[in-house]
Amino acid sequence: MDDDRLLRIDKLRELNIGTYLPLPQLVAVGDQSSGKSSLLESVTGIPFPRGQELCTRYATQITHRRDAQLDISVTIIAGPNASPEHKKVVENYERHVKTTKDLQAEFPEILHEVNVCMGVRTDKNPGGSNTFSEDGVTTAKDRDLVRNMVTRYIKDSRTIILAILPCNVDVATQEILSLAEEHDKTGERTLGVLTKPDLVKERSGKAAVCSLVSGERKVLKLGYYVVRNRGGDEEDEDDDLDQREIMFQEEPWCRLPDDRKGIRALRRCLQDLLGSITDQAFPKIRNEIRNMLDDTEKSIQKLGPSRQTEREQQQYLVAVAGRFQSMMRAALDADYSSNAAFESDVELRLITMVVNITSRFNSAFSLSSQTYKFTDDSNTVPDDDAAHNRATLDALNKIDISSFPELKKMLVTDWSTKNPAEGIMEWIANVYQQSRGIELGTFSPAMFASVFHQQSSKWPALAKHIRDVCGERRIADDILAGIMSDLLARYQHGLEQAMLLVEIERERKPYTLNHYFNSNLQKARGKRMQDYLVAKAKHNDNFINTNHVSTVITNKSNAEHAKEEIQETLKAYYKVASKRFVDYVYLQAVDHCLLSGSESPLRLFSEQWVLGLDSDKLAMIAGESRETTGRRDSLMKKVDVLKRAMEIV
Repeated sequence: MDDDRLLRIDKLRELNIGTYLPLPQLVAVGDQSSGKSSLLESVTGIPFPRGQELCTRYATQITHRRDAQLDISVTIIAGPNASPEHKKVVENYERHVKTTKDLQAEFPEILHEVNVCMGVRTDKNPGGSNTFSEDGVTTAKDRDLVRNMVTRYIKDSRTIILAILPCNVDVATQEILSLAEEHDKTGERTLGVLTKPDLVKERSGKAAVCSLVSGERKVLKLGYYVVRNRGGDEEDEDDDLDQREIMFQEEPWCRLPDDRKGIRALRRCLQDLLGSITDQAFPKIRNEIRNMLDDTEKSIQKLGPSRQTEREQQQYLVAVAGRFQSMMRAALDADYSSNAAFESDVELRLITMVVNITSRFNSAFSLSSQTYKFTDDSNTVPDDDAAHNRATLDALNKIDISSFPELKKMLVTDWSTKNPAEGIMEWIANVYQQSRGIELGTFSPAMFASVFHQQSSKWPALAKHIRDVCGERRIADDILAGIMSDLLARYQHGLEQAMLLVEIERERKPYTLNHYFNSNLQKARGKRMQDYLVAKAKHNDNFINTNHVSTVITNKSNAEHAKEEIQETLKAYYKVASKRFVDYVYLQAVDHCLLSGSESPLRLFSEQWVLGLDSDKLAMIAGESRETTGRRDSLMKKVDVLKRAMEIV
């Protein structure tokens, strides 16, 4: 047995480290009046008040140390959940006595003092707020309290359970043995101590006790000891001890092994057990304290710095804003290796999501933005392309904004994309008949503007589908609440920019300087002539009759010619305008208004915004809750205890 290790364990116990991890200890537990106090007095030499009407009201911790000078110190260890005020009161209590006889004489007074200090109500301390029983009667609540206290001690794997069992009672009826079996199923940590053998008069009773000590029934790996407690009128001197244990020389006790009977044998056993479990546990305790200290410090780091004062709150929020802006820049630059969060949550990969959504928007616009399908668009689409197109439209229709109810009022949610309708020539003919003027062989720009306006009627709703570009920013609720009004205003600005682009394209007179318009128009006209002449060519003949060339134009009415011209001009212009529109929606509404511009919602939560907060708003957003403050204080106290424990081990 290493005395130095035992001393260190005692110092750890004084720190109340047992609240966080189990320490090697011997715990004497037993039913009421089983002889616990008498046994402890016999083993330790410390007198405890005993009697028929006395019971121990709280757990008593005894620490023995070798010293050149005899001294007994009585202190109170505060509970792990004690308030700072109560802890200060109880930990200030200390009483010293010189000898065990002095302790025996002063013990009643000491008990009264500690009752007052701990607030336990007794006959001598009627002002106490805590009571153990009602009118001297132990209640069911009291029994539960004691049971929970006992369980807290014996459940630890490094606790040796001294199950105190009076010989004059059937062991099977002793609740403490059942409780020990519940927490020590293999019986490796339980030592049975049989007390009051002098009260057993019947042979059968003595035989039953001997069978337990001999290991014939109710087997425990540590076995049983039988000891005779000191009576209330007996002294505890060695001569009296020898006199009391003369009974073990008689039948049937004399047949029991000497190392299983008597106080001296039990004392040697307990010394060996305590030394053994201490030597086994000490290296593990050191590692457990170190690991627990690391884990606790990490828990404190997760809480962030303390946020009690205005300066602490501002510093904390500035740091959070700085990290957010840094992460936002990485998300827009696709620098996903800079932060592990991009690996664990792919929705934080903002620019990738924007590119994918913009691509979906472009595909949906190409497929579905027209009201009517142009006549020479291919009617046959490969199966793979058709499936992809349908999936693109479905994805655009199923955007979920339930996580962002604040945006609901400004967005279109009940609209779905549909394929362009057939019959564009009939529609153009109808518009032409209702809108024609006195043009000579052509059509008016006003009528073309009307046709383009109707053909692009889906654009406003499609434009509002930029809504999920910046949807997944996991900003803490308190910060989000503080910037919500400004945030919504900036979102609204992005949407208004998209709708401005719609207005410019659809409500103004169609116009473009893009040379692709004229190129596409000439190609369409050439294609119309080519298709007509190919149809006139003879079968398997590469030649056509030149007389047919003039009929391409001369055999058509003004209305027919105008319809074809409108359809070809509309298609050529629509192609240029739609691509221009999609590009500008991304560049102006998405990239400038929502992502990269100086008024982007992403730039709202910044260090400058934090520095502009008044003290009340700062406290509302960054101030610590009572729960966080309490947890921080608890963790800080734990770190302090663990650091002091590391110095000991």
